[in-house]
Amino acid sequence: MASPTPERLYTPDRRTAEQSILQQYINWLFVKKGLYLRDYNDLWDWSVTDLEDFWESIYQFFGVHSPTEYSQVIYRPSDDDMIGVRWFDGATVNYAEHIFRHKTNQRPALLVASERHRLQTVSWASLESQVAGMAAWLRQQGVGLGDRVVAVLPNGLEAVVSFLATNAVGGVWSSCSPDFGTASIIDRFQQIEPKILIAADGYTYNGKPVDKTDAMRSLRTGLPTVQRLVWVPYLDATSRLERSVLWADVLKTPAPDGLTFEPIPFNDPIWVLYSSGTTGKPKAITHSVGGCLLEHLKALALHQDVHVGERYFWYSTTGWMMWNFALGSLLVGATLVVYDGAAGYPDLNTLWKLADDARINHFGGGAAYYLACMRAGLKPMDTVRLTQLRSIGSTGSPLPPEGFQWIYQSVKSQVWLISFSGGTDVCSGFVGGNPLLPVYEGEIQSRLLGCSVDAIDEQGRSVQDELGEMVMRQPMPSMPIYFWNDTDNERYRNSYFTEYPGLWRHGDFIRITPRNGVVIYGRSDATLNRDGVRIGTSEIYSAVESLPDIADSLVIGLEQPGGRYFMPLFVVLKKGAELTDTLIDTIRKTLRTQFSPRHVPDAVYAISEVPYTISGKKLETPVKKILSGMDSSLAASKDTLRNPASLDQFVDFALDVRS
Repeated sequence: MASPTPERLYTPDRRTAEQSILQQYINWLFVKKGLYLRDYNDLWDWSVTDLEDFWESIYQFFGVHSPTEYSQVIYRPSDDDMIGVRWFDGATVNYAEHIFRHKTNQRPALLVASERHRLQTVSWASLESQVAGMAAWLRQQGVGLGDRVVAVLPNGLEAVVSFLATNAVGGVWSSCSPDFGTASIIDRFQQIEPKILIAADGYTYNGKPVDKTDAMRSLRTGLPTVQRLVWVPYLDATSRLERSVLWADVLKTPAPDGLTFEPIPFNDPIWVLYSSGTTGKPKAITHSVGGCLLEHLKALALHQDVHVGERYFWYSTTGWMMWNFALGSLLVGATLVVYDGAAGYPDLNTLWKLADDARINHFGGGAAYYLACMRAGLKPMDTVRLTQLRSIGSTGSPLPPEGFQWIYQSVKSQVWLISFSGGTDVCSGFVGGNPLLPVYEGEIQSRLLGCSVDAIDEQGRSVQDELGEMVMRQPMPSMPIYFWNDTDNERYRNSYFTEYPGLWRHGDFIRITPRNGVVIYGRSDATLNRDGVRIGTSEIYSAVESLPDIADSLVIGLEQPGGRYFMPLFVVLKKGAELTDTLIDTIRKTLRTQFSPRHVPDAVYAISEVPYTISGKKLETPVKKILSGMDSSLAASKDTLRNPASLDQFVDFALDVRS
């Protein structure tokens, strides 16, 4: 797998590097701790070797406030088990309180836009007033430490206010995007037995209003523990739902003491996120308030270099962990920019225009969005100025080399591209940006501090500059404290720790480069394995989707009787293109030339569209199950898919593939 050094696309100038918060932290370690670190590799080694001193330094550097003292930084029941690790026992913190430490009349708290509304400014005073009113109402309903508040809301001001108020009173937050199916939402929320439901009457997407009134009525029936429903008339100001309280009335609740914050034990839950649920009931992944506080401070300040007063945006819905992560920008004093609607409506320039209008400094989105812009021939630098833009973040799936090139050739030539990868599992990243290092084509800059990421072969040995299974060798504070209602942590353990006992197996195939950067090759459970050689699916997608006639693709590896291996490639053709023998030959030749004969598919089929989860990930494993003979209704929960009908086409291929 060793490869030549890829093209260097960006190098931070001396001033940017010296003024970065990461460099300030390194200087602080020298002055306060007497630590002399030659470079980032030294810093990273120390951060994953001396966990106690590292995480205590993060706690101190960011001035985490706790009215109570912690007794120890880390308590680990067993040296060879990450489950049950506790952090900063005795400390009590509040995430929302740390956000409001930055309130000021010098700059806005939020900038909010949607398909229906132009960019609006929300002051810190207005945000504080709304959160105080809602927090007072929640207290009136008896919501306190550990009580669950759930929401089905678009990505707007109401969602931010609802979370901050829930956390302020010590409640546990959980949200779903309104584009989720009702059954899918019930599957999630029912597990955590919520006390309060906050729901909107609908949302807009691609310019079309989608009414959810009947769905929310059914949802309330499916959640018998809900005591009160707060109704948000998002589409229609006059809409009402029986036996609910209006959002506006909730905000009017008197708060004579202003906004006050409940101290929450460091290891108590802050929110519940969910696995995709494509292959069964979603796992209710529960994170701690202190763990997410520390992790978000570290990741956003040190690795994305978000400074006080800058504007931070990540395109997301309330059902994706990037919504929660983006809230963390408020912890470091940024103004959060939120947008509700389709990234491609009325055209793919919409978000780039938003970046210009809102003077965004840090712009984030899914890799799928950038690739869609690239394939559409978009060149934002010709239509918007983006003078304030410092960084562009990408996550959700691996950004291939041509995606890197497109950013620099078509968006902005002098910009810091942060390819970021982690997941719902830790509500953050394992690998990502570094303001001190160059950006190389197709390569994530570094392993993040405190993240003991390694690549191992099938014998569990560390490998360098070779394809390997991504594992974590040490715990980090934002790992799940548990899965909700998971007896004896059975599902938790089976999700990460059974393959390599004592190591967290994340399910990605990676290569750690000679520069200590990281290349991700796709999910390891969908990884292709030909003749004992493992191939990442992203390599194939990168090559195939660079061809002018191909819009999208999906590759599957199928083990068959007698030790045979069959690897079909499914392609979505661009308008006017046909899957001719000539095009198939071109695909085969491209893969053989760029990679190896093992990358060449056994068959190529044309399909109408590739199935995706709502968060933009290709459904390789469910399609593999369908092609292996599983009923499509059992292979994936269609409520969790962006385009559920797309799975049906693979039923027809199953007989052909298995013949």
